[in-house]
Amino acid sequence: MNFDLPDLRAFIAVAKHGSFRAAADELHLSQPALSRRIEKLESALGVRLFNRTTRKVDLTTVGREFSHRAQDVLNNLEQSLLGIRNLATHASGEVTIACIPSAVRYFLPDIIKAYHQRFPRIMLRIIDQGANEVLTTVLRNEADFGLNYIGTQEPDLEFEPILKEPFVVACRFDHPLAGKKEVTWSDLTTFEYMSVTKDSGNRFLLDFALADNPTRPRWYCEAQHVSTLVSLVEAGMGVAAVPRLAMPPHGHPTLVSVPLVEPVISRTVGLIRRRGRTLSPGAQELYDQLLALRPHATKKTAANATAIGVRPRSPAKKSKNGSAPAHAGVAPVGLI
Repeated sequence: MNFDLPDLRAFIAVAKHGSFRAAADELHLSQPALSRRIEKLESALGVRLFNRTTRKVDLTTVGREFSHRAQDVLNNLEQSLLGIRNLATHASGEVTIACIPSAVRYFLPDIIKAYHQRFPRIMLRIIDQGANEVLTTVLRNEADFGLNYIGTQEPDLEFEPILKEPFVVACRFDHPLAGKKEVTWSDLTTFEYMSVTKDSGNRFLLDFALADNPTRPRWYCEAQHVSTLVSLVEAGMGVAAVPRLAMPPHGHPTLVSVPLVEPVISRTVGLIRRRGRTLSPGAQELYDQLLALRPHATKKTAANATAIGVRPRSPAKKSKNGSAPAHAGVAPVGLI
């Protein structure tokens, strides 16, 4: 057949974007040059791959079927290239990760440094968004995969857990709660309490876990993002319950994290991807490097807690029958 690899890449780009203009921008081609490649491919195959109108471009039935096979061909080819010794420096392309902001600082810097040293010509794009937006971005195939704490209930997604982390109290070093070993949710009722808005996935987790708690704190100030809450706490406007990863490293001159108990509420951060989707070799490599963080739970748990400024929890008090109290969301803190 009279077509080549650039023609195949052109077809996949148009199929992905549903737009000749966006595909041309991605491939650094003019639109006429891109159109010629698509016409050449359609001519070689003897079928029409796209339905074109003035407003949009849609795949035909044959085009949809061919798009899966074409992507597999490219992925297999790139995988073979990546496997050839000393060829890593020649691998090129783009990998897009959607990620909640609190996980960016914790997971990505070291991984990306190592990845970039190995594949210097692969461009990385990080889309830092809220949990709901990360979910939507991955579902729409606008990112290869994501780092998120929601997605386990989505039938079209695969969720691989990496880290289970608790919510902590964020306060200033000079706040009355800063010197405590742990704080209960009822303790927060006597202080100026701030929260993320109801649109936040973190707020949903907290509201659900505290639904039957009569002494839950009442907020006086809301913010859309956890990072904004942390900044408001640093400015002395009050205290907030935030995920442990949202707090700065241990030794921060102003901010302190204190464990929250009665109940302990945790969230699980993991990797999400479209179910059944074959990642490009470059994306799969990065996905596997992040997934490889899981096995080190036992050794890293204490180190991780210290590194991000969380005081170790005191042993749970036992009830009269000798068992530990049941807390909502209780789970080992650290990598899983």
